[in-house]
Amino acid sequence: MNQAHADLLTLLAGIAGILVAASLIGYVLQRRLSPDGSNAVIENLNARIKAWWAMVVLMAIAFIGGRDGVILLFAFCSFAALREFITLTNVRRADHWALAAAFFLVLPIQYYLVWVDWYGLYSMFIPVYAFLLMPIISALRGDTDHYLIRVAEVQWALMICVFCVSHVPALLSLQIPGYEGRNVLLIAFLVAVVQLSDVLQYVWGKLLGRRKIAPFLSPSKTVEGFIGGIISATLIGAGLWWMTPFSILQAGLLALVIALMGFFGGLVMSAIKRDRGVKDWGHIIAGHGGFIDRLDSVIFSAPIFFHLVRYWWSLT
Repeated sequence: MNQAHADLLTLLAGIAGILVAASLIGYVLQRRLSPDGSNAVIENLNARIKAWWAMVVLMAIAFIGGRDGVILLFAFCSFAALREFITLTNVRRADHWALAAAFFLVLPIQYYLVWVDWYGLYSMFIPVYAFLLMPIISALRGDTDHYLIRVAEVQWALMICVFCVSHVPALLSLQIPGYEGRNVLLIAFLVAVVQLSDVLQYVWGKLLGRRKIAPFLSPSKTVEGFIGGIISATLIGAGLWWMTPFSILQAGLLALVIALMGFFGGLVMSAIKRDRGVKDWGHIIAGHGGFIDRLDSVIFSAPIFFHLVRYWWSLT
């Protein structure tokens, strides 16, 4: 067993241990406080724990499957997220060809470019070529009603659901001296820090939260939860330095950056949902809403993390 697999198994074992403990706590709380399923908070907690089990197992299979498995997993996530986003837009019949191009041309090409490691093109394919292609296709259909809004919505959907998310598997292509064959751990580091930051912000908010940080966007988020979650995630990131090419200080600083970007990403996605009058992007994941509800923090943190690591640590 190589070092990357050993470190990955160690991390997965730790996550499994946390989920086992959470499952036991949820079971005890349900037996004592909600035997008939009447306590909505307890039922929601257990639904979230079950969903986390499913997501962790799916990601573990992809990680063990190697580079191809990871790319396929995030390509599927991008497809599902793009579908959720488009359902909330103002697209019209005239936009159908543009949408077909987004789903069946732009998305596959972006992930193919990531797969063949063509950084010079996948880093600009969507914000340059796809962004110019979408309005051309829509304009050729001749429908100018709310044209600018419709085009901007499709462009933004491609940016967050495909371009940003594709930077997660792109981490596998970085050439970091002395870290060969272990890049999958960078993805594990990114996802673990960002997702735990979300969870810990929720926990600290429930324990100490008093002041709302964004009452109109996300009423459940508090200043105390934000501070506690970000500090906790930073410390966890520093503690995970052993699975990265970073020092303890560097791992902590990167964890701080991606935790902050994850928080702001969540706020932006919440603003879009409030604008559309919906609580969740979807309902495919029990207790967690849709794919974008789970990816919202990763969306903003992934490209920032990728480019910081590429600039400071990678040879390419």
